[in-house]
This record gives sequence, structure tokens and C-alpha cells, in this order.
Amino acid sequence: MKIRFSLLLLGLAIGSACVLRGEYRVEGELKKWHRVALTFDGPETSESAALNPFLNYRLWVTFRHEERSMRVPGFYAADGDAGQTGAESGNKWRVYFSPDAAGEWTFETSFRRGDAIAISDDPSAGRPVSFDGESGSLRIAETDKTALDFRGKGRLDYVGDRYLRFAETNEIFLKAGPDSPENFLAFTDFDETYSHNPRKQFSKDWAPHVADWEEGDPTWREGKGKGIIGAVNYLSSKGMNVVYFLTQNIIGDGQDVWPYTDYDERFRFDCSKLDQWEIVFDHMTRKGIALNVVTQERENDQLHDEGELGPERKLYYRELIARFAHHPALFWNLGEENTNTIEQIKDFCDYFAANDPYNHPKALHTVPYAWDIAYKPMLGYPTFEMLSVQTRDDYSVIYPQTVKWIEQSRAHGREWPVFIDEVGVAWQGLEPDEQQPNNQGIMRKLALYPSMMAGGSGVEWYFGYEKPHSDLTCQDWRSRDQFWDIARYSIEVMGSLPLAEMHPRNPLLSVTTDYAYCLAAEGDVYAVYFKDWRDTTIDLREHPGKYEVRWFNPRTGEGPLTGSELRERHPRRRVASIDEIVVESDHLSRLGPAPYDHHDDWLVILRRTEVGDRSR
Repeated sequence: MKIRFSLLLLGLAIGSACVLRGEYRVEGELKKWHRVALTFDGPETSESAALNPFLNYRLWVTFRHEERSMRVPGFYAADGDAGQTGAESGNKWRVYFSPDAAGEWTFETSFRRGDAIAISDDPSAGRPVSFDGESGSLRIAETDKTALDFRGKGRLDYVGDRYLRFAETNEIFLKAGPDSPENFLAFTDFDETYSHNPRKQFSKDWAPHVADWEEGDPTWREGKGKGIIGAVNYLSSKGMNVVYFLTQNIIGDGQDVWPYTDYDERFRFDCSKLDQWEIVFDHMTRKGIALNVVTQERENDQLHDEGELGPERKLYYRELIARFAHHPALFWNLGEENTNTIEQIKDFCDYFAANDPYNHPKALHTVPYAWDIAYKPMLGYPTFEMLSVQTRDDYSVIYPQTVKWIEQSRAHGREWPVFIDEVGVAWQGLEPDEQQPNNQGIMRKLALYPSMMAGGSGVEWYFGYEKPHSDLTCQDWRSRDQFWDIARYSIEVMGSLPLAEMHPRNPLLSVTTDYAYCLAAEGDVYAVYFKDWRDTTIDLREHPGKYEVRWFNPRTGEGPLTGSELRERHPRRRVASIDEIVVESDHLSRLGPAPYDHHDDWLVILRRTEVGDRSR
């Protein structure tokens, strides 16, 4: 039973708004890409009321800026502060809005009551009640956030090609982070969160990360939440930028995450728990951690309406959208190892496209070797945006599958970003630092760099169920601390390249893909990744001139390295690496030896600094 407290209305931090205007209040920083909350006084009700507030009321708020409009769904918010009070009842109704432009926005509410009206698309369904027709305006300023904070980068958008981009900065998103634990939200500090199945005790206190919580970070219910907030801090400090998590695993592997008031409930939501999830998600946004929202898993993808887009699923999706879609860096993953039919998947995509005002990209995760069955029918589908690919221990498929789906989706007029979201056999995955002698090197050489050299958009890393800190038991992300450094190096160095203009060009190399890959914007920049260095030439004859040569060590992040710098740093070491290639139209160019560790992996980047004469 939740403890109820009286609601204490508090002002927000300096620079934010907490304005009472008649029957509603405005909270949040009134800035572009920030969360602005409008809370309205409406009918007094409760999570368990006979007239279900989640199903039989519908709140939409239409926001307008110049010639554009956005219809944003709202939700029942109990007493308006349920995350802190634990309230199950109250008269507060709320909408979260993330404006994508500075200037004046006007808004008008539609608040109606009727049988199952929340899942009706008919604007005239039911009848207007309470604050229906309330209107007002907001003056939105430019964002002032910088560094990691996604509110300074803007919404992460699908723009029609193989890389997602941030709307404010236009920078490409390469993702790196944990795919585990999938039950990230099975946190005992969240209200009514526990293991439903006594034989599956995977609930978490995230105690190893309590020390990573910092003064001024959020908590709830008199100091709860430090473990999971600290875990977010740690991951951000390692340069990771995404977390994969389930929002419900009823009858699934964990059976410890659900948004409802009860494990067996499908039409009523736990207001305080979802407010507490929002506290964590808001902190993730501030710390530069994107939300990979996995809405179901293989074991329960028939749970709602026997797999169809029916009343249970529509209401579930609607609540997720209303409460969390305002976050700028978020993707909807339609299901882990998905078994829904293609028509069902298309229905899910259409529903999100019609109801998510921010049009976040939708992804589909499926079992290894079922890619053709799942992905071919989705080619060119107008409301589906990206792949979430799982592989087993046959790492050799990662490169060709990434290239294949990018090329095929481009041919169908809607190019897909391709993410690798689960690598390795289920019992192994990415092993902890203390256990692995070779596993992390294999993941780096055969999964991480091949995916990006194929034009892929990054990897999230799964933890095998036979390993300590597994996909269900992990609550210490430091268990893979050294690998997070490797992953960070990869997105930093690859992210410095003009990736959108670069394409796989392996035939330019004198060695096969058994040893190396080439990604190139021909005549401008070339990246060559050696899984195992070999003496190699690259064919630059069509683009003569001078090229600078820089080496990067994927194992340590050392680089860029030049031969002259290494000779000065290590005068007793024999260094043969070259700093510059002069290309003539009738000669292949030798890349030269790696700086050291000639039997390991290396990344070399060539940039043309001077255009030559093709007639020579």
C-alpha cells in the first residue's frame, strides 16, 4: 500500500517556471527542447476509480507555432507529485511538451470523457468536461544547454539516411552502451517494484553505484533512488550514450518490470512509479544517455490483445508516449526477438507514428538468421525507421548484414540506420573485465569496428546469462569498465569522420576482409580498419595528391599517431610508419607498417591535403 502525503507545491530551480494561471500551472524551463509541464485541475479520481481515469478520459493539448501544430497526449497525474508522495488519487491532469522552436506557442486543450475514449482517434468522441477548451500561450527561449545534455543537441531524428541526427546540432549519433540488464527498471526504490515470480529474484538496489550519486542529483520519497541515479552518472562518465531496457517483462525472463498498478492489470497505471521512472529518464537526458525503450520481449509479445493492436496495447503505447515521448533522444523498440506478424508490426508502427507528436524512430529487434523474414517486408515502409540486429557467435555476419540492409533499404527509398543490439551466444555475450582473456578483443575486432566500417550506427552490449553481472542480475556496470573505454574510443574516432559521405570500399585494398575493411569518401578521407595488420596497398590513383596518414590504436585509444612523433617519443624503437603519402595516377600507395604491435588491430585514417594532377 502506498503512503499518501498532502501535496506541497514547490517552486522549481532558478531559470525555470512555476506559474499558476487559472485552472492550470506551467512548470519547467521555457526553452527549446526542454520539458515543459502543463498541469490542469480536473475531476477528482484515483487509479482504482470505477470510472477508469486512464481509459475513460482523454486529454489532448494542441500546441501551435506559426503555421505548425502538434497534438500532444496527456495523462492522469494523481496529486501532481506522486513520485514524491506515493499518491494514488487526486485531481491533476498533465501534459509534457518539448518545443522544437523558440518564440511564442499557443495551446488549446481537448479534455473529454467517454467509454474507452483514450484509445479513440475520433476528436468528437465522448463529451467535453472540466477544463476542455482551456487555452494559453508560452514564450519559449533558445536552449542554453551544452556538453552532454541532449537538451542542447535537440531531438534525435530519422532524416532518411543511415544515421540518426540531432536536430539542433545536426551531429550524427553513434551509439555505445549496455544492452544489459534488460530489467534496468527492476529497481526496488521504485514504488511497487518486486519480483513477481519467487523463483526469479532479479530485483536490484544498484548498491554498487550509490557512491556515484552526487550532491544535487535527484532522489524521491526522502532520499530513494541514489543507486540507479549513480549508475547513470557512472555510465555517462565513461562516455556511453545509450541504455537498452524493457518497460514491461510480465511473463517474461525477469517478471519484475511493469507500468501497471498490478502484475495482472492492463488498463490502470501506477502514477507514482511512472513519475519515478521519469525522474530517472530526465536525469539520463541531462547526462547524455539515450533511451532505447524496448516495449516487450519474445516471451510476452502476445500478452496484449494476443499480439494484435487492440485496446490493451493501444492504451499501453499511449501511456508510454504521453509520459516519455518528450525526451529528445529516444527510440521505440517494438520488441526483443520479436515474433509478431508483419501486419501487426506495421500496425504498431502506424500507431506510434499517429500518436507520437515527436515522431521518434521505431526499431525492430529479431532473432539471429530471421532477418530476411522480419526485415524484407518492412523495406520502404513509411512509418518504420531502423534495425536492431541480434547476432550469435557467428560474428562474420555482422559486416555483410549491415551492408546488405543499408543498401537494400536505400534501394527502396528509405535508408535505414542499422544498430547491433545483442552480440554473442546467450550464455556468454560481453564478459566481465575480470573474467575474459580474449572475449573483449573478439568483440572489438569482429563486432564493434566491422559494424561501423560497414556504415552501421553503433552497438549495445549484451551480458551472457552464465556470467557474473548477467543480463538479468547485473547492477554494477563497472564489471565491464575497461570495455566502456574501448567503446568510447570507437565512437570518438569514427564520429570525427564525415560518415554520411563515406561508403564501404574494400576493393581499394590489396588484402581481403579477412584482414581489413575500408570506408571512404573517395578523394577526401579514407578509414582502414585492420583486424590483424598486414602490409597493404590502397588504390588512390583516381584521386592523386598528398594525403596525411594517422594511426589510431583501438585497444588503448592512443592516437592520432605519426611516425615522426613515435620516433621522437621512443628514440630507441625502430619506427617505420609514414606520415604522408604522395599519390601519382600510375602507382598504388603503400600504407606502411603499423606503429607497433604488428599482429594486432589498428585503424588508419588518410585525409587528402593537396589535390594532385591526374595527367601525370
